[in-house]
Amino acid sequence: MTYELKLFSGNANRPLAEEIAQYLRVPLGDAEVARFSDGEVFVQVNENVRGADVFIIQPTCPPVNDTLMELLIMIDALKRASAHRITAVLPYYGYARQDRKVQPRVPITAKLVADLLDAAGVDRVLALDLHAGQIQGFFNIPVDHLFAAPVIIDYLGKKDLRDPVIVSPDAGGVERARAIAKRLRAGLAIIDKRRDGPNVAVVMHLIGDVDGKDAVVIDDMIDTAGTLVQAATALEREGARRVLACGVHPVLSGPAVDRIKASPLEEVVVTNSIPVSEEKRRARVTVLSVAPLLGEAIRRIHDEESLSTLFV
Repeated sequence: MTYELKLFSGNANRPLAEEIAQYLRVPLGDAEVARFSDGEVFVQVNENVRGADVFIIQPTCPPVNDTLMELLIMIDALKRASAHRITAVLPYYGYARQDRKVQPRVPITAKLVADLLDAAGVDRVLALDLHAGQIQGFFNIPVDHLFAAPVIIDYLGKKDLRDPVIVSPDAGGVERARAIAKRLRAGLAIIDKRRDGPNVAVVMHLIGDVDGKDAVVIDDMIDTAGTLVQAATALEREGARRVLACGVHPVLSGPAVDRIKASPLEEVVVTNSIPVSEEKRRARVTVLSVAPLLGEAIRRIHDEESLSTLFV
């Protein structure tokens, strides 16, 4: 039996949802996602979804609590409207940074959000570049975990990079940096970093050779850009010819834009997993679209096809 494909979007990143809908040649579903006067989220689905294969495109990006609640309430509305299957498409998974206990008396918010989605009634999750791969195991439902690396590699491959070196800004990102370095046939370097607190990073020293080379810092998200800018400064100090940066999720909160403008970074490449304003784009920020990648994944999930080739 064939189930109709339907796409819905909250207010988190509607331009991305519209791009995905255009790629799939499927109209966005008619749903009202608004607020009551006291700030509570109001959702009403204005079309029949009974027996449909529904995908909700909603990154839980800032304002995180609002976008997360929109997602949970949309899932509940669609479940109660008898949708056959509900897939949450999460280009950005908020609350992912607390994925384990590293201090006493702290939460594991990545697991909490997974439990909330499960309780709301979602059937599967399609995520892009989770902060930590083990988050997939926090769910008791299927999780398809995509990577934006092919999009970034394609862009970097067209740049005139001389003797490139891919740089991981911390030990946790080495696997990601190594995979991209292998595809680009580039060198690898690592920044040794410690944290003094949330959003506070201190660069210790560089492991690897960047002298006279083009250095590209690779990270999964750029939040306040403190880590990124310190890494760029360290690379310039070690003699890098050019310093670029790539991050999948452009959170760009607080002083991020001012820090990037004042840094030695030549360009910051990100994706549209999170909306990027024109003001932020003017801070040497280049935005790549992941709509074709997510759109193709949605099509294959709907058609019960393999996603393996999307990782190549």
